[in-house]
Amino acid sequence: MEQALDKVAKHYTETLRRHGTVPISVGWKDEASQRLRFEKLAQVLDSRKASKASKASKGRVSCNDFGCGYGAMFHYLDQLDEVTLEHYYGYDISEEMLTAARKAIPDPRAEFICASQVTQEVDYSFVSGTFNVKIDASDEQWGEYMKDTLMDMSKLSRVGLAFNALSTYVDWKEKHLYYADPFMFFDFCKRNISRYVSLLHDYPLFEWTILVRKEIKLI
Repeated sequence: MEQALDKVAKHYTETLRRHGTVPISVGWKDEASQRLRFEKLAQVLDSRKASKASKASKGRVSCNDFGCGYGAMFHYLDQLDEVTLEHYYGYDISEEMLTAARKAIPDPRAEFICASQVTQEVDYSFVSGTFNVKIDASDEQWGEYMKDTLMDMSKLSRVGLAFNALSTYVDWKEKHLYYADPFMFFDFCKRNISRYVSLLHDYPLFEWTILVRKEIKLI
């Protein structure tokens, strides 16, 4: 898996050099589609349903952003009215992406880490597009990597996590991309992480988003 991740890191380093800090360098068509993905992921930040024991129930949240690229999600989360971003950890395996993120976000609440898995315990963890590019790894290898990553992330996410992936419900596929079965990952999360799982597959992109909440508080 390490060899496959090295190729993924090289891929994103090259797209950054080619395009700069814009959505296309991290695989998104444009800013509108990037923002739509963030909006879907952020639905997990429903503080009314968060555990009372978490700081998130008071509107203050800490987050992991796994595969952060140049840090675009930091700006989105920081502009939300319903929560106050207390601390943000961005992870990437491309050193060049992290350099760009640190330059773009000189905010003391943001910390950027070169790592292939999350290391900090937080309220919420996010994955936006990170699972899409597999280069030449097999679908079986990449699916297992994705599951292992989600399990590791769950252990360090006190309130919940959210992630997206390209859907198997597509008209065509590219060899270097991974298309994930939404039902398989919904079932995986229900059986291994939490009873409270939502699958969003009703927006105009060829992908889906899964929201996982550790607890639900009845209102």
